Amino acid sequence: MRVLQALPALHSGGVERGTVEFAAELVKRGHESFVVSNGGPMAEQVRGQGSTHIHMPIHRKSPSSFGQILPMRRLIQTLQPDLIHVRSRMPAWIIHLALKTLPERERPALVSTFHGMYSVNPYSAVMAKADQVIAVSNCVRDYVLNHFSVPEYRLTVIQRGVDIDAFRDRAINEQWRDHILGRFPQLAEKKIIMMPGRISRWKGQLHFLEAMARIVRQRPDCHGIIVGGAEPGKERFLQELEKERSRLQLTDKVTFLGQRNDMTNLYLLADLVCHMSTKPEPFGRTVTEALASGTPVVAYNRGGAAETLQACFRDGLVTPDDTGAFAGAVLGLLNKPRPDITLPERFLLKAQTESTLQVYEAALQAQQEFAQ
Repeated sequence: MRVLQALPALHSGGVERGTVEFAAELVKRGHESFVVSNGGPMAEQVRGQGSTHIHMPIHRKSPSSFGQILPMRRLIQTLQPDLIHVRSRMPAWIIHLALKTLPERERPALVSTFHGMYSVNPYSAVMAKADQVIAVSNCVRDYVLNHFSVPEYRLTVIQRGVDIDAFRDRAINEQWRDHILGRFPQLAEKKIIMMPGRISRWKGQLHFLEAMARIVRQRPDCHGIIVGGAEPGKERFLQELEKERSRLQLTDKVTFLGQRNDMTNLYLLADLVCHMSTKPEPFGRTVTEALASGTPVVAYNRGGAAETLQACFRDGLVTPDDTGAFAGAVLGLLNKPRPDITLPERFLLKAQTESTLQVYEAALQAQQEFAQ
């Protein structure tokens, strides 16, 4: 197959990483893989893994983006993909309108993924117009069925898969450990409690600080690390977090590590990983990656992130927004031997790839039947 994936840009984030990983899997399986976006640091990775990246400014949530409809039409006519996979709303609109200008027999099959619980309005409804629709978790599936006109037979749940070989049965890189402890000596000989995720109010970093204040009172040997960068416009919230850390007297107990590209080692360094989003998260990739590394996770029992724990590590589930119970769960797990954790097959990248290709085949078959 010739497959074109479309998303706004290739910066950090679960959608971006999932797109890049899936593009690499397509190439491994002998398909032709193309990715169109406004570019970013991960575009080079796309190219290095054998896919073709096409730079196009399809990222702005602005009427000016509709100026890309004709360039997109030309791109589709040039590439002649068998299938287009849209992963975000503005690129989906541009592609939807570009396809409308083509004769029906020249239109490729169209698949969309609901990576989130999008606001219910005409702008979001474009994601429901595809031949086949993917939801990244059961909670997203239920949301789509309740709020968008997608019949069940066109909707498939495919959990975001982890490349298990990148995390399982790995020993921490000792040279890396020496480097990070040299840069952050306050982490040495501590129980490391990690909070990964971009700096954003709904990701729960304020809750993490509340929980850490409770934890270190009982376990002074614990140290918290907040891993993730502040995207443009979020710098003020980072300052708010730093002030709250100071108010809670955690300056020497919690360290901000910023944006990192060494997560596989950080998961192994951590004694425990936290997930504290203040609203239901569609999936929660860091939860799955941490569990794949064998590192226990404590998370609020809601949204797609909880679905992973419900499947393989129920001891980590906590009543949402109860930072006292969260701290108690962390302390309880730290007092036990590290558990053996096995991810179910459906959370692995291989299973995600195969399930997505089955959806592609269904979309192509439906398109062929329509053409006849």
